[in-house]
Amino acid sequence: MSKNIQKAIEFQNVLMAYDERKILDDVSFGINPGETKIVMGGSGSGKSTILKLVLGLIRPQTGRILIDGEEVTQFSEREMTEVRKNIGMVFQEGALFDSLSVYENVGYRLFERGVKEEEIEETVRRMLRFVNLEQAFDMMPSELSGGMRRRVGIARALVGSPKIILFDEPTAGLDPITARAILELAIKLRDLEGVSSIFVTHRIDDIKMLSSNYADIDERGEVVFKHEGGQLNLVNTKFIMLKQGKVIFSGTDEQLWASTDPYIQEFLRES
Repeated sequence: MSKNIQKAIEFQNVLMAYDERKILDDVSFGINPGETKIVMGGSGSGKSTILKLVLGLIRPQTGRILIDGEEVTQFSEREMTEVRKNIGMVFQEGALFDSLSVYENVGYRLFERGVKEEEIEETVRRMLRFVNLEQAFDMMPSELSGGMRRRVGIARALVGSPKIILFDEPTAGLDPITARAILELAIKLRDLEGVSSIFVTHRIDDIKMLSSNYADIDERGEVVFKHEGGQLNLVNTKFIMLKQGKVIFSGTDEQLWASTDPYIQEFLRES
């Protein structure tokens, strides 16, 4: 892979502070097309701030933020609205509109753009099939379990085929089986759709699964999930660890587990 490949997302020496408190302190990292960057760190370490900066909801004091090679740090709200059309966001609680059906929630962006209803319906059904929830088409959010709400949130984030998706602790509070279903969707997006993503988490199970499993298509055309089993390295999944706004680790899962840093060791034990 060329060293000069254009990054999907790039932070260059970003400083974000409120009053005297530095939330992000000289943070630099990049995400290649089709790569997942797992962002870890304790509460208040700056994880969610990174997502807000990518979306242009806040601006850094200094440093540069590039999306697909274009600096967006000083973009106007109108310019950022265009950028956001190519970014999907998966929130911790699904963040659905309770008064709208699943169909209306998933198709929300398309309704706003005035797309023809038959086209919206076709798109929504396709997105719900991807997250294995087509049966929920006519349901209301109040009828959905927590895991179903998260999956509907992912389906909504996929409308418009964004090449960047931001995950904000999407497995928090879910049982292991439901959390695994969410992680499998993130893996499918990474390996089969070439989506670039930032995945914010503090759960060790998320870290293990995203860094050791990959999606493939079997001879019947079905999606299957396989464990790397030490036979290959998942080069499309990398990690950064934040501590008090600084990046104290950046690398692969093998390097993460081998780290002797006391903060990292404690984080991996407690998560």
